[in-house]
Amino acid sequence: MTGVTVATLTRHPFLRGLSDEHAALLAGVAEQVHVPAKQRLLEEGEVADRFWIVDGGGPVSLDQFVPGRGHLVVETLGMGDVIGWSWLFPPYRWRFGAVARGPLDAVEFDGRAVRHMCADDEVLGYELTYRFLAVVLNRLQATRMRLLEMYAFPKLGDPR
Repeated sequence: MTGVTVATLTRHPFLRGLSDEHAALLAGVAEQVHVPAKQRLLEEGEVADRFWIVDGGGPVSLDQFVPGRGHLVVETLGMGDVIGWSWLFPPYRWRFGAVARGPLDAVEFDGRAVRHMCADDEVLGYELTYRFLAVVLNRLQATRMRLLEMYAFPKLGDPR
């Protein structure tokens, strides 16, 4: 994996303030990728082994499959957002799906390699876990709000 610099990584809000040493480690397992519109980046339940930081384009819809209703959008992500946190926490399966709604440029990281780095370097492990837990909290809140929209506030005339 090549082409990603420390400067590329540390300009993103998610990694801002990370030491140059840690950013260099991450750059070694990252690559710039282009994802065409309508391509699924991840599918709920499949093996989670990578993550992305959106560098441009998009947006990306995070979704959850609901039987009888299809893929329901939980949150829409864009520039600077992180896609994927399930690679960090067992059982390493995607908790959501994601699809690029428009052409997407992103930095893609090898999640398995980053997990090993975190195990070897407690400071890096703490930093990334702390940052990813903030992402998880935001996703939980977005999911909660989406559920409220769907079920707690029925449309006028809805017999619920």
